[in-house]
Amino acid sequence: MSLVIVIAALAFLMWMAYKGHSVILFAPIAALAAVLLTHPGLVAPVYSGLFMDKMVGFIKSYFPVFLLGAIFGKLMEMSGYARSIVSAVIKVVGARSAMLTIVLVGALLTYGGVSLFVVVFAVYPFAAEMFRQGDIPKRLIPGTIALGAFTFTMDALPGTPQIQNIIPTTFFKTTGYAAPVLGTVGGVFVFGLGMLYLERQRRKAVAAGEGYGDGHLNEPHVFVDEGRSPHPVLALAPLVIVGVANLVLTNVIPTFYGSDTAFQSTVVGKPAPVTVPTAANVAIWAVEGALGLAIIFIVATAFRTIREHFTEGVKPAIAGSLLATMNTASEYGFGAVIASLAGFGVAARGLTAIPDPLVREAVSVNVLAGITGSASGGMSIALAAMADSFIQGANAAHIPLEVMHRVAAMASGGMDTLPHNGAVITLLAVTGLTHRQSYKDVFAMTVIKTMAVFLIIGIYYLTSHLG
Repeated sequence: MSLVIVIAALAFLMWMAYKGHSVILFAPIAALAAVLLTHPGLVAPVYSGLFMDKMVGFIKSYFPVFLLGAIFGKLMEMSGYARSIVSAVIKVVGARSAMLTIVLVGALLTYGGVSLFVVVFAVYPFAAEMFRQGDIPKRLIPGTIALGAFTFTMDALPGTPQIQNIIPTTFFKTTGYAAPVLGTVGGVFVFGLGMLYLERQRRKAVAAGEGYGDGHLNEPHVFVDEGRSPHPVLALAPLVIVGVANLVLTNVIPTFYGSDTAFQSTVVGKPAPVTVPTAANVAIWAVEGALGLAIIFIVATAFRTIREHFTEGVKPAIAGSLLATMNTASEYGFGAVIASLAGFGVAARGLTAIPDPLVREAVSVNVLAGITGSASGGMSIALAAMADSFIQGANAAHIPLEVMHRVAAMASGGMDTLPHNGAVITLLAVTGLTHRQSYKDVFAMTVIKTMAVFLIIGIYYLTSHLG
């Protein structure tokens, strides 16, 4: 019965998310309903002592990353740097290679630190124009944007500043550059197979006489290059700053701070020592510092362009970062409550029946990401509940925690993009398309990402055995 209650709570949250309701509201409702059905007298204590505690802890750690990422992306848009990058890629790749161009632009922006949601808004107008010129069915745009923004640069390539690559660092005490070879191999696999799939779909459409179509919703204005875009080298500089500064700070911060930092904090006249461990924060601090430097660079080099609309332009970015943080934090609190119930223990013991620690981690993270419809939320739930057992299994099997990090990150980007996923819903809304028209192509990217996780697990075992 306890397992049924846990499954019902998860199913309820998934259904409400699928219907478009906010998880900020329904995550605590689902969690506390599960507590009510198992331990009625603990509803209030669990809410205050567990749900809110974990929720606030997540916000404390990750809100600055969400905030700086959203501001950075907005400034890239307002400065014209994002437009310049798109135009430059079109010139290099060619206007006829519309799908490849959009994938590369999305990958470049996300790997440079631009939020996935921001990339959708920034890339869609150019994608629509290029697809229209190439007479490629508009229904293929969501799958194309998803491949570029939601896959290999989100969680596979080492050093990506996306939150899905940062969350594992706090559990495994790793950095964003964990298992670089495996991550790169997995990323190349997703990119290559994804492009083959999209090209196959395009050729099938051509053979069937299907073109871009007409009567579409949310059609953007036709893109016209007015010749006033910033130079592409200047536009690329903030992305380079994020990548280089992230790498440098990841190595410099531990040397500067040592293993931890202690200072005195006076509360109501009583000195209270505060100790901050470096290992648990280095990846977060590095990303925050890198994004901060890039933001300063954009403001300094494009001040005249952005100053007039800076205040009003940044407001929606800040609001968006708050919403994204609260959504994920609420799911994190939900996961902590569910993980404390007896029913979850039954499910966890069932997953522990999977003997291999990497496969067990991949399945656990993938399943929970699918249920919650969130890569970061599902991974947070899985790692919050089972990170200790994952680490124990890895140590027993002599598996480096860097490999555990990469498998967890890539698994989170597997089945997360089910129909109720927030990014998928946003992508379809922005492009003016429906699940019926375009979701199958997004789901294809989901399947490819899931395959990539098990591919790198196999490669790891093969190479470690040969070594």
